[in-house]
Amino acid sequence: MKRVRKFSSAIAALAILTLFLTGCWDEVEIEDRALVLGLSIDTASPEEMATEEQVTHLDNVKLPGHAISVTAQIAVPGRVPLGPGSGSSSDGAKASPVWVVTVTGHTLDDAMNNLQQQIADPRYLVHLRVIVISEAIARGNMDELNDYLRRNPEIRRRTWLLVSEGRASRFMDVDPPLQRVPTLYILSMMEKAVASGKFPRDYLGRFWSAESKWGQSAYLPYVALRDKENILIEGLAYFSGNRMINTTKPLEIGAFMAIQGMDPGGYSTLFTTRELGTVVIKINRRFTKTTSSIRDGKPYFKYELYFEGDLDEHFDSEKPISTSAALQQIEQEFNTQIRGVVSGVIKQTQLDHSDIFGMGELIRARHPGYWKQHIHGKKDWEELYSSVGVDVSLHMHLQRVGLKDR
Repeated sequence: MKRVRKFSSAIAALAILTLFLTGCWDEVEIEDRALVLGLSIDTASPEEMATEEQVTHLDNVKLPGHAISVTAQIAVPGRVPLGPGSGSSSDGAKASPVWVVTVTGHTLDDAMNNLQQQIADPRYLVHLRVIVISEAIARGNMDELNDYLRRNPEIRRRTWLLVSEGRASRFMDVDPPLQRVPTLYILSMMEKAVASGKFPRDYLGRFWSAESKWGQSAYLPYVALRDKENILIEGLAYFSGNRMINTTKPLEIGAFMAIQGMDPGGYSTLFTTRELGTVVIKINRRFTKTTSSIRDGKPYFKYELYFEGDLDEHFDSEKPISTSAALQQIEQEFNTQIRGVVSGVIKQTQLDHSDIFGMGELIRARHPGYWKQHIHGKKDWEELYSSVGVDVSLHMHLQRVGLKDR
């Protein structure tokens, strides 16, 4: 009986040990993977579709009328620089750290299958950090694009999704002097814009979150390419009904962030005062108080925006700013003129039925009875948002005026 127990224990121990010996049976070396760093998505022209290979369908199959062009930026093993000064070579184009491949398809999944047919190694999207879509794609229905990206477990929620002015594929060939890998340069640009207060932290996951909320509309960075090297954050591309509806100006990004109370302040404002000439104010900090109520059956919001900044420049030397009264005058002028900018952004989004500020979420949280009675879907709030009352007041405090001769 003891021998049987010992034998049974040994068999059980061996069975358990086998569970720890199967960890590497399906390993794939990183050199044998096609790591996609960036993607761009454009509408495909008839000429581009004429070159489509019959990978997922034949010519006699009835297909959707629209088509897309997808450009992938794939890392070349051993050539991606790992730090400052690394990865340099004198081989010119042969030493490029990325391989750019363009394919066409009728859906994003179809295009990615066509991409796999043209590369030897299995494609992986775990390192995908930047997706650029053209304005034409954003203004169309993005349900298919969002569905594919959401269901793909390799897609990170911290990936940046950008809307481009013009063709998005140009961003896959950008040649910045500061970074050899174009996608990493775009990623660094967006991350540093967030750190310096130039843009909200609007990752792909946050875009999806806003898109799924009844009381808020989504927005994305709107970017443009200058001289194949410079990338300009041109504004916010905001959405209504899952379609891009309009864009803002670069300075209006600062107005949006001020309404949201996002810190730090990263924008400087140039304006002309009535008596002291033209000045430049740099915003250092922002703080916002928001109140909401129901007036005459409609939501009403009051935003109090508080700024702390510096007087960076004064262009009129004949009108010196040497008293506290002069500083107060500049503060009042700033409050009046920038209030017009902030109110203009709100009014334009109301005309476009796009609540990028999340005012509807405030009503849902603070006035649940009103929300349940009047809102039964996202479209209901987008319609109501155009008629809500919004009052904005600004309070600027200049901390210092910099160095000057006395």
